[in-house]
Amino acid sequence: MPPRSSSVLQLPRALTISHIVNPTTLPTAYALSRSYSTRKTPNYPGHVHLSVPERIFLGLGSALGSLINPRRADLIATCGETTAVPYFLPRLRNIMLRHPTGRRILRDRPRITSTSLNLPYLRSLPDNSVGREYVRWLDREGVSPDTRTEVKYIDDPEEAYVMQRYRECHDFYHALTGLPVVREGEVALKAFEFANLVIPMTGAAMGAVVTLKKEERERMWGVYFPWAIRNGVRSECVLNIYWEEELETDVDALRERLGIEMPPDLRNIRAEKKKAKKAEKRAAEALKMA
Repeated sequence: MPPRSSSVLQLPRALTISHIVNPTTLPTAYALSRSYSTRKTPNYPGHVHLSVPERIFLGLGSALGSLINPRRADLIATCGETTAVPYFLPRLRNIMLRHPTGRRILRDRPRITSTSLNLPYLRSLPDNSVGREYVRWLDREGVSPDTRTEVKYIDDPEEAYVMQRYRECHDFYHALTGLPVVREGEVALKAFEFANLVIPMTGAAMGAVVTLKKEERERMWGVYFPWAIRNGVRSECVLNIYWEEELETDVDALRERLGIEMPPDLRNIRAEKKKAKKAEKRAAEALKMA
């Protein structure tokens, strides 16, 4: 008889202690998981079953790695998926099921891509419409809705869609709040998402505040964290927004309907600070030459 497979987590040979100390050297989580686990039949295309030890290992490793290097989108996605079950995603699904628009979103399962949204059409919409503000934000930040990682580590197909929907709507949250994709802006938006959705990964991402410069940390604690918590708690669940049906809506009217106030313009604040520092530097150089 062939030996019975062990349920104990077996680390791949390629994984060394350096991967634990420095998680940014981890290969993609999918490649890791395939190397040390026998898979069941997937529940949907791309789905990968994880055992409890695998989920814990990938969750901790990806959380640490994404904190060290916030540009590792694969680690951020893995952290989000491995820490959102068994409680948080079912909770969000139930919130959507209790809301008429949320139920329609779960039934229709729309996807947000550059094709489904027709970006040229959005550029033709009036100023201050949701669609125009969204595509203007995409163009200004140089990002695309087509880059969102597909969910793979969540077993329930409907819960997997909830996570995918959150992921694909993230840029709408940026456009709605005006927060840029710089690290400071991402930390502020993750704080808003945590207060509104209570997804563990978004709460963990707030820890990246320690990696900011002193001046940025002070702004975060004094301005953006208070704004994020206040607005995230009081506003409607942002997963219940059918963005595809709001593209022609006035963005200020949508903010008012949801109960979201605009934070101070972080891009302008950073630009003014940078301008002031350059002026101080020029003045100091001129004083030395005098």
